[in-house]
Amino acid sequence: MKKRITKIGALALGVVIMAASGLTAAAAERSYTYNYDYWGDVQDSPDAYAVSNVYTSVDFGLELGLKSPEGMFVKGDLLYICDTGNNRILELERVSREKFEIRRIIDSFQGNVAVKTFSGPTDISVSEEGDFYIADKGNARILRLDNDLNYIMEFGKPIDSTLDPEAAYQPDKIAIDTAGRVYCSASGINKGLIKYENDGVFSGFVGAMPVSYNWTDYIWKKLATQEQRAQMESFVPTEYDNLYMDREGFIYVVSGRVDEDALDAGTVSAARKLNLMGNDILVQNGEYPVYGDLYWGGDDSGYTGPSYYKDVTVLENDIYVCLDRNRGRLFGYDDQGRMVFAFGSNGNMNGYFRQPSAIEHMGHDLLVLDSLDCSMTMFSVTEFGSLIYEAIELFDDGDYDGSERAWRQVMMLNGNYDLAYIGIGRSLLRQDRYREAMDYFELKYDEDNYSKAYKQYRKQWVEDNIVVIVIVVLALFLIPMGIGKVKKIKHEIDIADIFRT
Repeated sequence: MKKRITKIGALALGVVIMAASGLTAAAAERSYTYNYDYWGDVQDSPDAYAVSNVYTSVDFGLELGLKSPEGMFVKGDLLYICDTGNNRILELERVSREKFEIRRIIDSFQGNVAVKTFSGPTDISVSEEGDFYIADKGNARILRLDNDLNYIMEFGKPIDSTLDPEAAYQPDKIAIDTAGRVYCSASGINKGLIKYENDGVFSGFVGAMPVSYNWTDYIWKKLATQEQRAQMESFVPTEYDNLYMDREGFIYVVSGRVDEDALDAGTVSAARKLNLMGNDILVQNGEYPVYGDLYWGGDDSGYTGPSYYKDVTVLENDIYVCLDRNRGRLFGYDDQGRMVFAFGSNGNMNGYFRQPSAIEHMGHDLLVLDSLDCSMTMFSVTEFGSLIYEAIELFDDGDYDGSERAWRQVMMLNGNYDLAYIGIGRSLLRQDRYREAMDYFELKYDEDNYSKAYKQYRKQWVEDNIVVIVIVVLALFLIPMGIGKVKKIKHEIDIADIFRT
């Protein structure tokens, strides 16, 4: 069992020690939906999402069933699924709340190119103009087709002196921006995302994962002979498992291949948010890092180790949801890096997974693809989840009073939900009700926001009492001066009386 302990002090340490024996059991008996409190204890929660439907090949009306599907993309009411094992792409349309219909089965295209079929397509992205960008992994290329499936161009292996010219090029996951630039993660390439300009020219690598190592290995490498160093594992960045471009053009990337010790030490991240320069700007103001489960010991499912982030999607309200392949769970975080919800597990029941491979969203609905079960599960937001989203979205829109009311409704449904207290505090803070905000931040040990509220409360108190403060300050100076002056005059009078006598 591993846990990143960020609170230092006798009280916190005492709570951790007393709860240690019960935490393993809590993790094993965890409810379907849960969260973590300030102390890192598992807190059961009402479901933020519920299974709306589970779709198989029969539901989609397919004669040839799905086989090892690996990727999804959503554009409006259209859903694209990479049916990797069958070398095709399915184009489906959402025609009602829970019904999808096949529009096209894309297994070939037209154009002046030798190979006009796919080989193990793993991902697809669709531009604003409707052009298809397809990671045709088996054919070592990224294809660009128009909406009528006419070949436009392809993006091949990047030419770079640091890459092995003999190594196979296997583009895996892709994203495109509004300018038509392509970002790609490829198997075996760990220098970051491959970036292509819209004309197909390779323009470099973006957002390489920081190198992680421990000092023992580093010192040993310095002392070892050249032959011994050659046999050791090199300190190299980790390749990304998936990426997602949000509505503002920022790229969220996830990786489940990070070193456990480095992840626990905080020197690497399982999720990152890259700007145009490739810098990680993901905000992590939560009590714990954005790496899923805090406890890495075995549970009833038999899986150990940290969460393995396989994919990520970002909602319009900036909630991003990471898909854990290890234990089949979904972890939602807000734009401050605070966990909003966690749910799911491995299994054969609805809402459980055998090998989750991709996640997408349609509005607030979440779609999860299972490559082993050859199915797609749609989760719809519950009343509890809707209230959370309403509170977050109202706050972002500047309706702080409405956000406060929504958070109070959330708190009525779940009194142990830390984010509700913090959300109320942030809403009160924006309404200039600093003293009340301090109380809510204090309840959930939010030191940063408490300091902000206290600073503003102190400033407000000074402004409201400035007249009294000035009078008191003047009194402190003038009264002693006046008393001294009176004593001096009295002393002079006494001396004058003595001389007269």
